[in-house]
Amino acid sequence: MPILATQPMRLEGREIITEENIETKYPSECRPILKPGVLLIPILNCPYMDPASCDDDWKASNSHLQILESAEKGNYGVIAAIAYNIEQIIGLVRAAEKARSPLILQFFPWAITFSDGLLIRTASDAAKRAKVPVSVHLDHAQDEDMIKNAADNLPFDSIMVDMSHFEKEENLSKTRKWVKYCHDRQIATEAEPGRIEGGEDGVIDTVGLEASKTTPEEVDQFIATGVDVLAPAFGNVHGKYGTQGPQLDFDRISQIKRQLDGRTWIALHGTNGFSADLMRACIKAGATKINVNRLVLDDYYDYVAAHAGAQKSHTKLLEESVNKVVNQTMQWMEIVGSAGKAT
Repeated sequence: MPILATQPMRLEGREIITEENIETKYPSECRPILKPGVLLIPILNCPYMDPASCDDDWKASNSHLQILESAEKGNYGVIAAIAYNIEQIIGLVRAAEKARSPLILQFFPWAITFSDGLLIRTASDAAKRAKVPVSVHLDHAQDEDMIKNAADNLPFDSIMVDMSHFEKEENLSKTRKWVKYCHDRQIATEAEPGRIEGGEDGVIDTVGLEASKTTPEEVDQFIATGVDVLAPAFGNVHGKYGTQGPQLDFDRISQIKRQLDGRTWIALHGTNGFSADLMRACIKAGATKINVNRLVLDDYYDYVAAHAGAQKSHTKLLEESVNKVVNQTMQWMEIVGSAGKAT
């Protein structure tokens, strides 16, 4: 691995990078791999390495990408579940531990603005404490200031830089920009080639925008942005499906999988109302990251609606509603094949 031609930097002891000293103390060519808050540990006679020579080294230790890589090798899907509150975070992590399954905890941008980032930090702490692999992902980040804030200030392992509300060329250029921004901060990325219809509670609806199924050409164009995960549009819909239910183009997703040729992973969006058989078919066709919302939360909502205000203690209501999340999530972990796969 090449090293820079500059003289080695000497540290008097362990040192934290700050906004002030990063501009004055460290060589400019080293700043792309440094950021405020990083702890430097001095090593005798150790010069700086060329940042360009190790740009992707961080990916080998990124928990989100590790989870997806293991899933693809094992031919199973991984539940990527939306959480709106701490009870749901607790229930999802408990389900993963009981099922011995990896898990992706997902949040819509709403969770950041509503809690000033507290829910994200709570989820990150829960992920670190978990006895199984758990990563924290920001789903459908559509506002560019939100992406910057999330990447700079919150402990996300992955961010979906969703520029699908723009036309194709602008989607590509903005995706490329924000993929680089996140990667510079060692955060994995997801993007949406084409446009998936609909909306969910906590994410902007695409009402007024025409749905556009992902094409093989777009697959290569988005791969060129450096993105780690693609969320293709192949008839899937955010939110509720119509009276005919999901009408998925399996030939298209299979073609997309072949086009990817192992270069990245497929995220399945729009699973509300899916049957177990339909979910398995999507995984067989190539989906690895399985986004779920109501599939693992409906029992929780039904229980709270039926028992809130009844002759039941608040603590008992919390405990039993969390158990609903645990049980429903474990069922889906069995269905997608991830149960028992955590090591």
